[in-house]
Amino acid sequence: MNFFLKVLVSSFAVIIASYILPGVHVPNFITALVVAFVLGLLNMLLKPILVILTIPVTIMSLGLFLLVINAFIVQLTAYFVGGFVVDSFWWALLFSIILSVVTYFLEIPVKPRPPHGSGHPRNY
Repeated sequence: MNFFLKVLVSSFAVIIASYILPGVHVPNFITALVVAFVLGLLNMLLKPILVILTIPVTIMSLGLFLLVINAFIVQLTAYFVGGFVVDSFWWALLFSIILSVVTYFLEIPVKPRPPHGSGHPRNY
């Protein structure tokens, strides 16, 4: 999916998640666009490094430490983006989970679909 389309979909997810969670504050859609863009950049650039550096802890926690990394990236985004406020680590953790779920459902209609019949064996 195109990066800018993904940022647009993610910005709607940021708005929805901020309405659901009282500990996350997004004043307007422009801020949500900036939050989605910064989250996308941090997930693209910083998250792989953090995942590699924390492989032992991630394995010992059966992958749950990845949620901590996501919450850290959300808090880092709140530090960089003015107007985007996350009240605590726990709100950041919940925000990252809800954002992932909402983004998944919002991306369903805009995901490219393979051509009809591709990848399936023919029935003769």
